[in-house]
Amino acid sequence: MNSQTREIRHFFFSQYFSDGLRITLGILLPSLVFAHFNEFQTGLTLSLGALCVSITDTPGPVLHKRNAMLLCSLLIFVIAMLTGFARLYVWLLGLEVLLLSFLFSMFLVYGNRAAALGTSGLLVMILMMDTALTPAEVPGYSALIMAGGVWYAVLSLLFFQIRPYLAAQQALGECVHEVAKFLRIKADFYNTHTNLEDDYKKLVAQQVQVSEKQDAVREILFKTRVVVKESTHASRALLLTFVDLMDLYEQILANAFDYAMIRERFGNTGILPDVASHIRAVANELDNIGFAIQSNTRYRSLPNLNAQLDELKQKIDALERQGNTGSLLVLKKIMVNLRSLTQHLHAIMGFLNAGPANPLNKPNMLDYDRFVSHQSFDIKKIRENLTFNSSIFKHSFRVALVCFFGFLLTKFLAYGPHSYWVLLTIIVILKPGFSLTKQRNYERIVGTLIGGLIGVLVLAFVKDKTAQFILLLFLMVGTYSFQRVNYTISVIFMTPFVLILFSFMGVGGIDLVQERIVDTFIGAGIAFSASYFLFPSWESQLIKGFMQHVLKANSDYLWRIGELMTGKEDNILEYKLARKEVYVSSANLSAAFQRMLSEPRSKQWRSKEVHKFRVLTHVLSSSMAALGASVQERPSGVYAPDMLRSVRRSLHLLSESINALNPAAKSAHLVKLLPEMADQVVTIPEDAALQEHLDFIQKISSDILKVTEAATNPKHRLEV
Repeated sequence: MNSQTREIRHFFFSQYFSDGLRITLGILLPSLVFAHFNEFQTGLTLSLGALCVSITDTPGPVLHKRNAMLLCSLLIFVIAMLTGFARLYVWLLGLEVLLLSFLFSMFLVYGNRAAALGTSGLLVMILMMDTALTPAEVPGYSALIMAGGVWYAVLSLLFFQIRPYLAAQQALGECVHEVAKFLRIKADFYNTHTNLEDDYKKLVAQQVQVSEKQDAVREILFKTRVVVKESTHASRALLLTFVDLMDLYEQILANAFDYAMIRERFGNTGILPDVASHIRAVANELDNIGFAIQSNTRYRSLPNLNAQLDELKQKIDALERQGNTGSLLVLKKIMVNLRSLTQHLHAIMGFLNAGPANPLNKPNMLDYDRFVSHQSFDIKKIRENLTFNSSIFKHSFRVALVCFFGFLLTKFLAYGPHSYWVLLTIIVILKPGFSLTKQRNYERIVGTLIGGLIGVLVLAFVKDKTAQFILLLFLMVGTYSFQRVNYTISVIFMTPFVLILFSFMGVGGIDLVQERIVDTFIGAGIAFSASYFLFPSWESQLIKGFMQHVLKANSDYLWRIGELMTGKEDNILEYKLARKEVYVSSANLSAAFQRMLSEPRSKQWRSKEVHKFRVLTHVLSSSMAALGASVQERPSGVYAPDMLRSVRRSLHLLSESINALNPAAKSAHLVKLLPEMADQVVTIPEDAALQEHLDFIQKISSDILKVTEAATNPKHRLEV
């Protein structure tokens, strides 16, 4: 199966497509039903309420979704009432735009779902600004908007009652799919025809995607009552599958070696393509398992991967008998990791295919609460961020001023009946950081131009209303399915959808297309200019913080492994929490670095050194994952003093790197060092291979310190 077919298959069973279908149904149905009774305007108002509430219907625990949708229904009623009366006085409406734009943008301090709630409030305010209503009509119109929101909330919750595990299955299936992609990139490291630097760039970028999917699964699995509280076979299978998937992902990371040396030493033996082939075979089976989870079907056609491993081992043994390739220890280590990967794959298959008659042991769920973040909605968070030291405050202040400017522009330089599109474009494009605003700006403009052309062609050549309605359905589903996947494609679908909708309302033609494009360009230009000149937020101002978090997470991870090496009782929960923080912090740094590269070159900070830092910390975390797996496979005990000293030196070097990034915090934050164990009896003797591994971790830690010093002090030269 080629990659395009695989992506299409996963998409149609993903949460994005099912969300697109649900949102389309929730928005369109009220208009269709009331149009049937010649009350199209009433239905359209209900659909407006449904549209606003659908913004808060993002993936996550059903309790959070329910609370957000019901609160949103109440909020849009209040804002509709307020705007309905304020619009009678231009100065009062302008004041509302200024204040609410700031307030709703500040909702971002409470997380993305709260930010979606604020966006819904801004949307209903903007759409109400040009709605001609008498004071007597405002309460009834606002109540209809709220009713539309409640209708959508009920519909969404009904879908959950029918398929309570669907969201968890889709999120887990997508996570498996991204891990499979990560594994395919790892296979390229054994391809002598690829560039290792490019391979690392792809790997680190894909790590961001994997981390996002992992967080999404944790949010749903560990915060959904039907999964973590009810002891059903389905819930146990989902939980155990995710737990083993994380162990498998750690094993993938642990499969990190000196690939340049491997290519040089074994490139002409023909063994590397076999290694890559087996890794891709595991990735393909992971993809098939992910699809089976998404589609709620069983998958049993797992090939005999152990037989492939046996063949690979025979080839390695043959190389050893030839005796002309130097040490084959690295190939044997690769074999061990590949066997472990295959075992995890079979374990996941066992969880998924075990029938209800076969009991699955369920871990203590009280611990899993620590793997997810918990958002506090204390008003103090708003007060704490009311300072220009807060990027969210600067963003909110920027949004308020820009929206107010856009409002004045549309009121005093009106050139069309839909000038509110300028404000809509501004709130959609303007993001906290310049790079995100720049990206959204590009996506909006390109999508509008292409979508506008498609809309003109449809209205020009498709005259049949039934055919137009079918196209409208298709475009709506595409709009809402791609809005979180690919915004450009979403806008390409949305623009002709809006044009066809207006044609059904008796408004259309080339003038409408022109107005849509002009409004988009004006709004995009205002938003882009504001992000550059008005309290700009550059990633270079934040990148040091992300680097510190990565170093701290890796230090804690190594410290947990060191604890095991001092004979401390194995605490698997703390170990996995430390491992999770490494994944999350590394993904955050990679995402921030990519955003920084899209900013003006003059605003970038030491990009060469930061890139090298990313690669080295990835190698470090991979090496520590291999070390952790090796230590856990051995009996508990105290390791030889030289091994523990290597761990202490590595921790000290990482501590020095943190202090180099933030000298002011040197006395406030020191990485924990392992205590001396002179009075302990050594029970784990010297191991040359393990000592070599520890020395490699120490070398990487030293290289990280050199890169960090080169980044923070231009006098240091980057020579690693």
